[in-house]
This record gives sequence, structure tokens and C-alpha cells, in this order.
Amino acid sequence: MTTSNPDIQPAVQHHVQVAIAGAGPVGLMMANYLGQMGIQVLVVEKLDKLIDYPRAIGIDDEALRTMQAVNLVDKVLPHTTPWHAMRFLTPKGRCFADIQPMTDEFGWSRRNAFIQPQVDEVMYQGLARFPNVRCLFSRELDAFSQDGDSVTLSLKGPQGERETIKADWLVACDGGASVIRRTLNVPFEGKTAPNQWIVVDIANDPLATPHIYLCCDPVRPYVSAALPHGVRRFEFMVMPGETEAQLSEPDNMRRLLSQVLPDPDNVELIRQRVYTHNARLAARFRIDRVLLAGDAAHIMPVWQGQGYNSGMRDAFNLAWKLALVVNGKAGDRLLDTYQQERRDHAKAMIDLSVTAGNVLAPTKRWHGTARDGISWLLNYLPPVKSYFLEMRFKPMPQYREGALLAGDHKKKSPVGTMFIQPKVTRENGDVQLLDDVIGAKFAVIAWGCNPLWGMTPQQIETWRALGTCFIQVVPDVQIRTPQDNVDGVVRIGDTQNRLKTWFAAQDTAIVVIRPDRFVAALAIPQTLSKTLDQLAGVMALTRVDSDLHIEKVA
Repeated sequence: MTTSNPDIQPAVQHHVQVAIAGAGPVGLMMANYLGQMGIQVLVVEKLDKLIDYPRAIGIDDEALRTMQAVNLVDKVLPHTTPWHAMRFLTPKGRCFADIQPMTDEFGWSRRNAFIQPQVDEVMYQGLARFPNVRCLFSRELDAFSQDGDSVTLSLKGPQGERETIKADWLVACDGGASVIRRTLNVPFEGKTAPNQWIVVDIANDPLATPHIYLCCDPVRPYVSAALPHGVRRFEFMVMPGETEAQLSEPDNMRRLLSQVLPDPDNVELIRQRVYTHNARLAARFRIDRVLLAGDAAHIMPVWQGQGYNSGMRDAFNLAWKLALVVNGKAGDRLLDTYQQERRDHAKAMIDLSVTAGNVLAPTKRWHGTARDGISWLLNYLPPVKSYFLEMRFKPMPQYREGALLAGDHKKKSPVGTMFIQPKVTRENGDVQLLDDVIGAKFAVIAWGCNPLWGMTPQQIETWRALGTCFIQVVPDVQIRTPQDNVDGVVRIGDTQNRLKTWFAAQDTAIVVIRPDRFVAALAIPQTLSKTLDQLAGVMALTRVDSDLHIEKVA
């Protein structure tokens, strides 16, 4: 048992299955996913409304795929600019690293500009679809305690009124200064950068050049980013002795903008704000019935735009597992895999962001000179150029342990990586992205064969109880031939030939996909039955026994 104040024993006023502390992007995404799974959710936010000041500006393909999973991506896309390049410049303006990711293996542009408050609003409005989800603003978490069955939260309202919530689970999405994490005494290991940056957003973009530019000026490095809806963002390093109040004065703001604009007086300032860059990682992501996600679990510098996207990965990874546990379809041992899978990758993204920050703003001037000279030479080596253009420096998540059946670590295996999302053709001729065929659930995808062949009736019943989508993939030219149809199996055509190429590289014919689109296991038809039994055990899935009409935990 952990508690913030063991003496507090208030009467329970409300009961929910999952309470979420924080109406930021991670909390809102968690609420949307759990909401569509029928979970009773309460989101508690200490502010009186969603935050609208300058924040993240980069959303990647994995995060857009998460938006797709909760049926909000069509409303998010109008607030994005796809195929957003990132260019590192020397003080003289020479581009020494031009990152233009043009791949779309996950169904979306790999790097996109966006305006976070607008996308957060889309997620917040999305909650209105679910009568089982509520969001309370102006509620401060005053105290909480947990026992073996629930978490009790004591809230203080805007007028000092008290409310008590009892939840089966609590997800802490309450930011880098998380009260919940600090109350639980979870170490937040890492460091705070010695410098700060001032962020300035301007309407009616006075430059209007596309993409994002990071000028590595040793005197005062800066960032210039084109955002959707004609917004331009500038970020300038704050020098020692400067304060936010001083930099916000008209003369000082004019001096900053004169570094990047020919006419610093002719701008429409939206707002400015000073940020400190931190690189910290929580020692634990789960403490009994409390789970940490997003900035409450890890914070990182902004230079690779991965703070927001790492939070989305947390939300997607945790939400489907929590939904299974709450709905009685898995034991809570499944939740232990959340930290197993997410913590190491979050650390890798922190390290990448710190490295990018050192490239942008080296601690010593001679480091910048050496960087510029080396980069000039390396830019002419095709393998190095491809390394940057394809963003191969970005650590893609690959889970080696957790809710999956890992293969031989000595062999390159797609298990633990995100599955591709090509376009496919339905039998009625409609062309869709693969996830739109699957829905927010498991999938067993077979190349050319019946995915149910070899499964026992009990296995079929158990996996269908999870909502599993069974899919047979055929060449596009075969999709309108009905002789291969199997009841309960969806047939799709391999429109772009990407699925056949993927399977051919693995020497397997069947892949099991988790709801977060990560590969859980590989098999051939003759080994699928054994594989599914092993996977059910690893995930602590509940087995449906139709003869006895009871459920047993595998």
C-alpha cells in the first residue's frame, strides 16, 4: 500500500474504473482510447481549461497512427504540415544536415509540423463521443491513497469544495512536476540544462519559407519554424543574466527578431514564453495501481520533437493493456510490460534529444568549428547523407521483452517493432489503410492462407472474445475472386505489394499484431496454435472455456 496521507478517510462520492490526472495530450489520448473500449473514465485537470501557450510543434507518423486508432486523424490532419524537413545551419547559413524524411511505411508522413493546442482541442472534443468519459477542470489533487483494490483521490474544487473519487486505476499524466510521482517518491533521474530558451510565435508568417531551420550560432543559436495556419515560431537561447521579463520588453524583443527578420517592427506577435530544457527519466512507471505516462514518466529537450511523440507512444502502449485488464480479459500482470517496453526507448529518445542539443548549441566555440568542418565533408558521402535523410538516427521502438514472443536476439526479427501500414483493397473495391480494416484491436494476418486453419475452436473463441480481426492477404488481382473466402476472415488485396515483401523478408506467413500495431509474434500455419497459446500466457490473457462457461487466466 502507498499513500499520500494515511489519515485521510473521506466518504466516497464517485467511482470510476480509470482516473486520469492531467488533461494534456497523453491524458486526452488515454481517455479517448479507453472511452471507445467502454471503460468508465474520469479526467481530472487542475487548470480551468486546456493549455493554449507555445508547446510542441512536431508530430510524427507513429503519433498520427495513434490518432487514427481513436478515429480522430481526419480532424487532426488539417492542423498539420506533412513532410516537414529539419535543416541544421552553420552561423553563415550553410546547411550541414538536411533531414527530409520521405518514407511512409506507417501510413503517414514521418515528420509533420503541427500546432499542439489545436490538436489537443480535437482530442478533448473527441471525448464527447463517449458517455462513459467525463472531464473535470479546476480540480486540484489534494491527496490520494491506494490499496490492493483501488485508488482514492481527494480533490479540491475552485471554491475550495471537496470531492472524493474512487478508481480501480490511476494514470498520472500530470506533467514533469508530477505531484503523483513526487508523492510516491519515485526518483526522477537526469539533469536540467544550464540554459533556457525563449519561444516566440508570430501570426501571418513574415518569412513564409517552409520547413524548420536550426541555426547553430555560437553567439546565440536560434530556431525558425514554419507552422500550419501561417504561424512562424522562433526560439532563441537565453543568455546568462537575461530574464523572461527583460526579453519581452519591446526593445529587447526587437533586437532578437532583427537577427532573423529584415523588419522586426512589422510582426503580429501571438505570445512568448521561456522554457528550460530537462532530460529526466522516472525510475519506475508502475507503482501498484498507479501508472506514470508522458512527462510524468520522462521529459526531454525539444530538439528532435520527441517529447510529445514519446508521450503518445506511452498512451497507446498503456491504453490497450489497461482496457484488457479493466474489462477482465487479462490479468494485471500485463501492466508490468508497460515499463518493460517503454522505459528503455524513452531513455534512447532522451539521449538523442540531448545529442541534437549539443550539435545546435555546443558548450565550446571550437566544438562548433569542428562540427562545421566535419559536417561539410560528411555531407558528400552518400551513405551519411541517406542516414540523415531517412532519419535512421532516430531510435525506432523495438521491444525485446514484454507482451510479445521475442525471437532469437542474434537474428534480425520484426517482433517488438511496429508493423507497416500500407494501402489495401477490400473485396468491394474500396482502398483503405490497413489499420482502418483492423480497428482498435488485435489482428492475425496471414499471407495467402486461412489464418484460422490449425487453431482449435477454443483458441478461436478466446481470440474472438478479444475482438481479434482475422485477415487473409492476397495479391491485389485475386481480391475479387470469391472461392477463397472463409467465414469470419476478412480478405484484403495487397495493393502496394508491401505486405508480400514484408512477409518474404521474414520466412513466415502469419503475424500477430497487437492493438498498438506492434508485432507480438510470428508463425506459419502449422505453428500458429502453439504460438497463440504461448502469447496468451505471456500477456496473461483470460481464456474463454465455453464448455464450463467460466474464464481462466492463462
